[in-house]
Amino acid sequence: MLLASINLNKRLGADSARARFAAWLRRHDVAVIVAQEPYKPADRRPPLLPGYVFAGGDGHLATWVREDVATPAVSAPTSWAQRVELGWLTILQVHLDAYTSAARTTQLGDLAALAAAEGGRPLLVCGDFNLAPRPQDGLYGGEVSGFTADTERKALQHLLQAAWLVDTTGTDEEAEFTFERLLTGKLSRFRCDLALLSDHLAVEVPVAARHEVRTGPEAFTDHSAILLNLPITPEVAEPDDVLFAISDLTGKQPATAGARSYQPHKTAMSRQAASPAARAVTGHLTGPLGIRTVLDHGCGRGADVAHYRAAGLDADGYDPHEGFGWPRPEREGYDLVTQMFVLNVLPDPGARIRALQDAAEFVRPGGRVVVVTRSPEEITKAAAGGSWTAHHDGYWSSEGKGTFQRGISAAETTALARHAGLTPAVGEAGLPLPGVSHIVLVKPEP
Repeated sequence: MLLASINLNKRLGADSARARFAAWLRRHDVAVIVAQEPYKPADRRPPLLPGYVFAGGDGHLATWVREDVATPAVSAPTSWAQRVELGWLTILQVHLDAYTSAARTTQLGDLAALAAAEGGRPLLVCGDFNLAPRPQDGLYGGEVSGFTADTERKALQHLLQAAWLVDTTGTDEEAEFTFERLLTGKLSRFRCDLALLSDHLAVEVPVAARHEVRTGPEAFTDHSAILLNLPITPEVAEPDDVLFAISDLTGKQPATAGARSYQPHKTAMSRQAASPAARAVTGHLTGPLGIRTVLDHGCGRGADVAHYRAAGLDADGYDPHEGFGWPRPEREGYDLVTQMFVLNVLPDPGARIRALQDAAEFVRPGGRVVVVTRSPEEITKAAAGGSWTAHHDGYWSSEGKGTFQRGISAAETTALARHAGLTPAVGEAGLPLPGVSHIVLVKPEP
């Protein structure tokens, strides 16, 4: 799903600018638009965009979605920020103060609080920040501009670190400017239009600044657009949501409506014996670490729980599927929580983070969480051999059954686990589990 974040400089009310904007959207097949300063006056009725539905906002911040995409929930936590709930992803689009460093510093502090309130939900924070994140990102007359204060940069760094966000267009030393204007005879150049993305997503999400929207004969604004190709399979709009048929313009037919339910429990194997991962845990981990209590989190039918008990451990199981008969335990403070082949069957990063957060609640401070997943290589091969259908960031392994698979590396699990307060165990040997991904995590002491 392609998302465009763009400052439209209040030009959407002009017929010529709106026509060029609409043509650009069709050319790139943009599904979601989050726009700063889209039109004026701010309280007017939003201009119609052919093939798109207005999802919410005003002339300060507004969101549109393509006609075949279900309208997301949109709210305004502040006058300078808009929250969009796009499936499993929260988007906070912003237009920070254009005049004072003090105001932007305060807004960045408030933005960090808004991000923290999401509780680890995957985040995209995007829009016009009206600042240069690094000195080289803001030039005036060829020299470093003094427009951005150190307090702003420190506040931005705090936001990035506290919310585990990545400045996706700031990875190169040389800035890619998104705004250029002559001021008092000197060229002002800034990389102020940003896309801050959760670290576990940033590795795989293509992000590009598109400058043709502000330069050349087809320009329609004075800021570059930021395009992100998000791994989201959109929920399809109901026919009543359609205002103007974009298929009339593009020749493309909208996707078939109807959301399918996920059935991760149907991936559970009917084992008579313990999994190789559970045998590796008792053979290489529980003894050296003096582990006595174990919870198998997402235990399925419980074969691994039986193995842990047979090994002399005080072991419990939990699985959210009631049919397996392993209700949520009342106790906490386990020495070890195992999570075997759970994350790879959950259909989005938010669900994976919630599963890790839940597992972390059961382990004692200083205790371990072992996470085992199917590897990216294994899933890529299985998807090709089984002609699996792409969905979100993985595949339907059986669309009819509602089962999903994604190959997850140890590095990705580590990034997800940060949002659950878990860190990799240092100085401990891994488990002998060839062909799968695994990581031993620890819940830090207070």
